[in-house]
Amino acid sequence: MGTIIGLVALICAVWVIYDVLVNNKGLSTGVKIVWIICAVFFSIITAIVYYFVGHKK
Repeated sequence: MGTIIGLVALICAVWVIYDVLVNNKGLSTGVKIVWIICAVFFSIITAIVYYFVGHKK
C-alpha cells in the first residue's frame, strides 16, 4: 500500500512541477519556486490545491 501512495505522490509532484514550468508562463519566478517547493514536500495536497487554484484551464 505504501508503494502505491508513494507512486501517486511522485506522479502528482511531477505533474505540478511540469505544469508550473511549461504551461504557466504567466507566473512570476517566485511563485513558480513556491509551487515547486510545495510539490516536493506536500505532493498530493499540493496537486489538489494547484488543480483548483493555480492551474490554468
